[in-house]
Amino acid sequence: MILKRLAPLGAALAAAALLVPQPAVSAEDWNGKILKIVVPYGPGGTYDKYAHSFSRHLGKHIKGKPTVILQHMPGAGGAKAMNWYYNAAPKNGETLLIPLDNTVVNQLLRPAKTRYDARNFTWLGSSNQTNMVLIMRSDTGVKTWQDLKGRKNIASSGGTASFDHVAMSLFRSLLKFDLKIVTGYKGSAATTFAVEQGEVEGNCNNWLTYASRVPHWFTGDKPFARAIVQLGVFLDPDMPKSVPLLSDLVSDPLDKAAVDFISVAGLLGRGLVVPPNTPKSTIAMLRTAYDGMNQDGAFEAELKKKSLRLIKAKGSEIQNMVTKAINEASPEVVAHARKLIVVR
Repeated sequence: MILKRLAPLGAALAAAALLVPQPAVSAEDWNGKILKIVVPYGPGGTYDKYAHSFSRHLGKHIKGKPTVILQHMPGAGGAKAMNWYYNAAPKNGETLLIPLDNTVVNQLLRPAKTRYDARNFTWLGSSNQTNMVLIMRSDTGVKTWQDLKGRKNIASSGGTASFDHVAMSLFRSLLKFDLKIVTGYKGSAATTFAVEQGEVEGNCNNWLTYASRVPHWFTGDKPFARAIVQLGVFLDPDMPKSVPLLSDLVSDPLDKAAVDFISVAGLLGRGLVVPPNTPKSTIAMLRTAYDGMNQDGAFEAELKKKSLRLIKAKGSEIQNMVTKAINEASPEVVAHARKLIVVR
C-alpha cells in the first residue's frame, strides 16, 4: 500500500527536523523586490495564519531582504488558485503558493478538473503536517462515530475539491452514515463559524484549526463540540487518543488501501511551492531560505504564540513523496477511492 511505500519518507521527514541550520547563501540579491505568497483560501484559516508567519520571516533569510506580501485567491475549494498558479503565475520565483493538502489526491481523483501536474511544482519545504478531523456539536447527542448512524447529519465545506469535502465523503461512505455536506464556504474560518452560528452541526478541518481558533469548544463537562474521527497516516499527537483513525475502523483491504492513499495528503502540511520552469538557482536559494526560516527561533516562537505548531520538512523530501505517490498509485485503488468519495 502507498502508506508502506512512503514510510521511509516519513522517517526522512522526521530526521530532517534534526538538521543543523545552514546560512542562506545566494548570488541573487533581491533588495527592493516584492515576494508574493498566494493563499488558496480566504483569510482566517490555518493556510492564512501560516502564510502571515511566512511573510514575516522568509524574507529575512533571502539576500536583500525583499518585502513579502500575501494574496488570497479563494474559489472552488482551492482549485482556482492551484490551476491559475500552475498555468499563469510568473516563473521567476517571486510568486509563491501554499499548495492544498490534497494536491495529489485531486490530481488523481479529478483529472478533468485539475489543470496541473503536482510533480512539476517544486516544494521549498513544509512547516506542519495535518490530519483531517470530523467534529460535531454536542447538542446533537453525537459522541462517537457510531452515534452518526440512524440520524441525518449536516456539515459545512469549502467545495467539492477541498480536502474537508473529500474527508467527510470518505467518512460517510466507509462508516455508512447519513451526512449532507453544504458547500460554498470560503475556507476553514467560514466553515467553523457556520458551526458556531448553528447553520450546520459539524465540519471537518485539521485539528490545529480548532486548537488555534476555538479550543474552548472541546473543554469542560459539557463541551460545545466533540472530535469524532480523524483521517491521517498517524494519530495527531495533539489530539485525544480516544479519537480513532479511519484506517483503524475499516477492514476491507481495498478500503484500507484507498484510505492510505488519501491520507497521504496530511503529510504535505503547510509549506510553499514554486511553479514549473522556475530557474534552478532561484529554487536553491528559496529552499535554503525556507530551511533557514524553519530553523529560526523567532519563527517558531511566533507560531507558538498563534497556537500553531512547527513540524519541519525539507522541500526535497516533500518532492520525493509527491512524485512517488503519483507514480505508484494503483489505478484500482484510485478508482475505488473515487467511488467512495463520489467524485463528480
